[in-house]
Amino acid sequence: MISETIKRPKRKNPILRTRSPTLPPDRRSRVALGLVRGAALGRLELQRCAECSAVQYPPREACVRCLSDELKWTEVSGNGELVSETTLQHSQELFYRERVPWRLGLIRLAEGVSLVAHVDARCGPAPSPVIVEAALDRAGQAALIAKPDGAAALADDPKLRDMTSDPRFRKVLITDAKSPVGQAMVRAMVDAGADLVWAGHCEPWKNPPGWSDIAGLPKTTLVPLDVTDTKSVNELAAELGFKVDIIINTAEHHRTFGLFGRTGVETAKAEMETNCFGLLRLAQAFGPIMRARGADGVVNSAVAWVNLLSIYALSNFPQHATYSASMAAALSVAQALRAEMRVAGIRVVNIFPGPIDDEWNQLLLPPKLAPSAVARSIVDALTRSVEDVYPGDIAQDWLARCRDNPKALERELGR
Repeated sequence: MISETIKRPKRKNPILRTRSPTLPPDRRSRVALGLVRGAALGRLELQRCAECSAVQYPPREACVRCLSDELKWTEVSGNGELVSETTLQHSQELFYRERVPWRLGLIRLAEGVSLVAHVDARCGPAPSPVIVEAALDRAGQAALIAKPDGAAALADDPKLRDMTSDPRFRKVLITDAKSPVGQAMVRAMVDAGADLVWAGHCEPWKNPPGWSDIAGLPKTTLVPLDVTDTKSVNELAAELGFKVDIIINTAEHHRTFGLFGRTGVETAKAEMETNCFGLLRLAQAFGPIMRARGADGVVNSAVAWVNLLSIYALSNFPQHATYSASMAAALSVAQALRAEMRVAGIRVVNIFPGPIDDEWNQLLLPPKLAPSAVARSIVDALTRSVEDVYPGDIAQDWLARCRDNPKALERELGR
């Protein structure tokens, strides 16, 4: 259901000067950056003392109760009460000066700590129950948002939509719409309310199941795009770069076998050419144009770049050795892209799924992710405020083990 507060954008006046993007304050202490780790995954994490179990906010180097330095970032419920509130009418920060009035409130969490948060317009007056969540603002820093219990996405509040990359009313480019995930992604974007979806495709001779139906979807246009061809990427960027609000890079080249399963480096080159260098070509062609459009409007400015990577990027899976290596290289490029795009407030979202149920994972035993599940996780990341997504049980397991003991994970995968 489309909220009445979010309207379809008017066409941009080509005569008016394009606004330069502004960002919220981005200075944080090193310890305060711990909030970002949870917010990047869509979780509210606060410091909990390992000695006395006290939860504290704001982040500090030592426990305020027992002075222990054994502090662990732990997910909390977010349940709380809006105790008091105020409306900011003036700010010295340019970002908020353009957006006042701005509602702020003091919230008392069930864990016993109090914090100041942005307050959703749908929250009742104080005192009232709220749910606090951590979101990433346009500067890529953690921001605390108070919402009424059961409220819909942040994008339904015009003030807080700026913290999301909701595809509603936006124009989306999907780089490889012929793959199973690409086809599911086209359908998901149409269902999410995108104004226009460009479905990239190469290899005209290839006609996979379901592809003939993609062209018939509403608001969908097929465009030729080969990420391994610099000319193809540059030509499409010249044609569409100034229109695209969201890029979803689903192009990948995936082959199996370990290091000794194939002779030569041709397969590894092909994987690097698509997975790593393809992303680099897209970044160099579309990135500067999108970065210049970071402030076109609340609804129709460039907002997000999504990279379909793999959980194999975190630790090499020897049965897919060179594919894992290419995904690790792509992750490094994506991190550099994130730094480049952050100055315009454009979010770079990296997706790390476990094995997807496609032809190149057919010999792997379940659990495997359906392409539609991957597409749903991307839509969810865009409508919320998440920049790292690990869909599926295997991805979640690998993430936990990689954080706990990466050397143990490496040894176990090697078996």
